[in-house]
Amino acid sequence: MTEAAALPGRPRGGVISGPATTRAHCVLAPNPSAMTLDGTNTWIIAEPDSDLAVVIDPGPLDESHLQAVIATAERAGRRIALTLLTHGHPDHADGAARFAELTRSSVRALDPALRLGGEGLAAGDVITTGGLELRVVPTPGHTADSLSFHLPADRAVLTGDTILGRGTTMVAHPDGRLGDYLDSLRRLRSLTVDDGVSTVLPGHGPVLNDAQGAVEFYLAHRANRLAQVETAVEAGHRTAAEVVASVYADVDRSLWPAAELSVRAQLEYLGEHGLIEE
Repeated sequence: MTEAAALPGRPRGGVISGPATTRAHCVLAPNPSAMTLDGTNTWIIAEPDSDLAVVIDPGPLDESHLQAVIATAERAGRRIALTLLTHGHPDHADGAARFAELTRSSVRALDPALRLGGEGLAAGDVITTGGLELRVVPTPGHTADSLSFHLPADRAVLTGDTILGRGTTMVAHPDGRLGDYLDSLRRLRSLTVDDGVSTVLPGHGPVLNDAQGAVEFYLAHRANRLAQVETAVEAGHRTAAEVVASVYADVDRSLWPAAELSVRAQLEYLGEHGLIEE
């Protein structure tokens, strides 16, 4: 889910639906909105010579979309053998149970409540279905259960809502925490520096072909917003709603409720670090 429209200096991307890398194909869900951008990106991941595929985030409970994902895999001669979730927000996960029923595949997620017929996911886990190598990267902050998936062979990372293809994401307070989110961005930056990740395959919006630039932009954006929130508090704005009206005045008002969640997370973070009085 996004809290803002495209911002100046944002790394530009390409593909929204269709082949994105050698192993990744996107099927766009028909749920566009201010919060979901063009819709939810459902990712089909498979080795080029494999007849098995992994699906990441089947998306909303929309029968036509779920059937389209299956048909896309079948046209490539593949059977969906496993479903993974980046996190539990409805636009990513509500279709998972029905999708598992249609494909007879298990669902793996960090949150036990979202798992179906399979084990969970944890840091360091490696998915090897059909010869794939997908490494589980914990990236809490947007939500407590947020995960990313590193696809080394394509030098790519699937980020769910942690990094979007356009705009910036919200920290969904109280489940999401800003300190965790900043740590997650730094973890993703390490993938770009140490592991050569160059491509972001996001949960919403176009593919980003400058992964390091995207992470640096997000870190700079968060630092800037945090400074703005601190300044707003010093100017006498005390409630989250007052801070949003001051700091997010240039953002579409339809996104203010999401921005307020991020502001609550920012206020909590500033209080925990002794930068403002709680």
